Parts: sequence; structure tokens; C-alpha cells
Amino acid sequence: MNYEQARFNMIEQQIRPWEVLDSQVLSLLAVVRREDFVPAALKSLAFADMEIALSPKPGQCMLSPKVEARVLQDLAVQKHEKVLEIGAGSGYMAALLAHRAQQVITLEIDPDLAETARNNLKKAGVYNAEVRTGDGAARLGQAVSSKDPLSGPFDVIVLSGSVAEVPATLLAMLKTGGRLSAIVGFEPMMRATLVTRVGEAAWRTTQGWDTVAPRLLNFPEPSRFNF
Repeated sequence: MNYEQARFNMIEQQIRPWEVLDSQVLSLLAVVRREDFVPAALKSLAFADMEIALSPKPGQCMLSPKVEARVLQDLAVQKHEKVLEIGAGSGYMAALLAHRAQQVITLEIDPDLAETARNNLKKAGVYNAEVRTGDGAARLGQAVSSKDPLSGPFDVIVLSGSVAEVPATLLAMLKTGGRLSAIVGFEPMMRATLVTRVGEAAWRTTQGWDTVAPRLLNFPEPSRFNF
């Protein structure tokens, strides 16, 4: 398989048509080798317009390339910024974020996937991304000490999966001017949601595009019934 041609086709045929036009994002997608973050048996699907399963467990997958690219464009991460990702998966999104940020901390609930992500990032020469094993829904806001980087605050928070609603605990971990990206809602259609902290207790929310993504584990699921 000609990976370079497949990568070029992915960018030109999937990602550009999905309104990802930021030249820095497009250049980054051409440099970070997505195929190195895909399970060996599925390497031929690395550039397909689809989610890629990372384990037999439900919901453990890489998001489609165009969704990852659009999220990266929306966040506009800067070189001085500190990033938290929930849902490391294979480490690919962390690698993209790390190329644009000063530091990335990424949480993965599955110990085997966390180890895979660590190995993939090391092989890719990404050293400013730290993979931690843990339940993001349970641990956030409960760092061991104020010196623990996980206690924040963060310039950017990325949820690499969907939630029913954005938890207030995450919003509280943003710096003023910080941004949080999440896919929010219920099937069959969810909204890509970008929340910006604009003050001590003020946030601005925009929902720019529709998609669907597997649930992040253990985040609250409010009732959908109205009485």
C-alpha cells in the first residue's frame, strides 16, 4: 500500500471538503503518521473515512480522520498552551495536539490501550505528551496535590468521544480564555460543541457541526424523558 498517496487522498478528498482549511492543521496531518497509531491488522484502513476499533470492547476506537481534523482546527491550539485530553485511545490525537501545544496530558481508562498509546507516542518521537491510566470521569478535580499537573488549570480540554452533556467539573478546570471541545448529545445526531471560558464564572458555547461518536465511559447520562 502506498501510504503517502493514501494520506494525500485522505486530506484532499475527506478533510478539505469538510471545511478543514487551516494550513497548519493540514500540514500536521501530512506529517504525523496515522498508520503508526492503528492496530497492525487494520493498517490498510488507517486513512478510511470511518472509526477504527482499537479493542474488542465497545466504544474503544479512533475517531474518523475528518472529525479529528475539524476538532483540531476548532481548538486552534497554541505553542504555549497546556492541554488535557480525555480518551487517549491509541495516542494519535495526543500526538497531533502535542505538535501544537507545550504539554499534553491524556487520560485513558483502559490500561492496555494506555500502554499502547505510550508506546506509539514514544515511537513517533512525541515527548511532550504524558499518558495516564485512569477514569477521567472520576478523577477530574481530584488530583493528589496542587503540584499534580492533572489538577490544572488547562488552556485546552479535548473529549475524544461523546458525552450527554459537558460536566461542570471540566469547565471549572479551564483557564480564562481556555477552550473545551466535546461531541455532545444523543444518537442519531450529536453536536460538536466548543465552550470558551470568558470570565471567572462565564462561558460562551458554540455548536458548529453535526456528527456522532461513541460514548466516553462513566460520564453522567441524564434522563431524556420530559414530563
